[in-house]
Amino acid sequence: MVKGLCEKDFLRKPFTILIGSLYLESTLLNSNETTMNTFDWIVIGAGITGAALAYELVQQGFSTLLVEQHSTLQGATRFGYGGIAYWAGTTELTRQLCAEGIALHRSLSDELAADTQFRELDLLLTIPPDVDPQAIEQFYSQFAIPPRLLSIQAACELEPLLNPAAIAGALTVKHGHISQQATVQAYTDAFIRRGGRLQIGIVSHLQHQQGRFVGINCGQEIFHSNQVVVCAGGLSRKLLHHSGIPVRLYFTHAELVDIPPADLQLRTIVMPADSRRFQLEAQASSLEQDDLWDEPGHQPAAPILDAGAVQFLDGSIRIGQISRALTDPEAAIDAAASERDIRTQVGQLLPSLQDLPGAWRHCLVAFSCDHLPLVGAIPTIEGIYLFSGFSNPLAITPPLARRFAAALAGSPDALVAQLTPARFTKQV
Repeated sequence: MVKGLCEKDFLRKPFTILIGSLYLESTLLNSNETTMNTFDWIVIGAGITGAALAYELVQQGFSTLLVEQHSTLQGATRFGYGGIAYWAGTTELTRQLCAEGIALHRSLSDELAADTQFRELDLLLTIPPDVDPQAIEQFYSQFAIPPRLLSIQAACELEPLLNPAAIAGALTVKHGHISQQATVQAYTDAFIRRGGRLQIGIVSHLQHQQGRFVGINCGQEIFHSNQVVVCAGGLSRKLLHHSGIPVRLYFTHAELVDIPPADLQLRTIVMPADSRRFQLEAQASSLEQDDLWDEPGHQPAAPILDAGAVQFLDGSIRIGQISRALTDPEAAIDAAASERDIRTQVGQLLPSLQDLPGAWRHCLVAFSCDHLPLVGAIPTIEGIYLFSGFSNPLAITPPLARRFAAALAGSPDALVAQLTPARFTKQV
């Protein structure tokens, strides 16, 4: 039974809820549609950010609607690598969130009564032959848990699939890992068990009157609330822009190759030590480039390829990734060419993975211009909030969702306040 409704409130109107892994259609029988479709909070987007926040909102006692356009998981949550870089905090803020995040992940399966497939693996950060390993080691000394430097031989002993000729060494550190699909399913199931409602449909418009949010249009239905949180990842900027709300939130087109369960074992998570993704994000999100993001057809920064690989508990493997800063969320991409490039680069590093059967995949990944998420109220319209732009999402989303929900329930949080979208208010 959906929280706040009783049997006499039912009307003949379809709604969708998630139970286990199945979407079930039910029929409501109440004449009071406005009451049924009114919530304390609406959360848009049921990926890892939206599912975690929706769960924490119902935990705080709020009636909550979670809206998702896909009946099966898509986007960055579906095609992510599942890595939890809890070692990677570089400031007091990020170190605290990473520490809270790994503590939460270690107990999350018990809390949600479902297996998130959490484990801790060795991360190998590979160093190219033309890069000085000591310089890379010095760069990583700023992190909360600095990775240790390995020789070529030691790196290949830790990961036998590595090509020793392709590296000058590697750094290693323990790294958390989950199945993002299993984790989102666990959050969503727990959300519904606690009275939350999941609606499958596309949000076409955020309704606001006299400077205040009042509801959303979702398909043929209107849902009412005085408060909404946009957790739509790479589509958040487009949705807000269509509603006349400017934000400094951006996205890359991330491309990878998804390989079904294979008869080989990748013992570690392999990623490049000199990842160029953050450089791309910094260039593409400069204030001078911001207006380009409100229209299609622009590429504010050149694409990059960071070669890496991860294997999941079911034996499936993901290799990638290309990141493209294209301002059109539906931009056309040459999938065949991208797949060739990914396979070639990853094949130099991990030759046995290069020709495994698999499929090119693509998703949008949201980011901000300072590598920190946008969490809090949008200053221009009362009642509209953001929870998006996570550059280290799996490490800090669970603790931030918990802190943010508590803050919305009336417990001020100085840490959350540092992440307000108002720090990048864009004047129009």
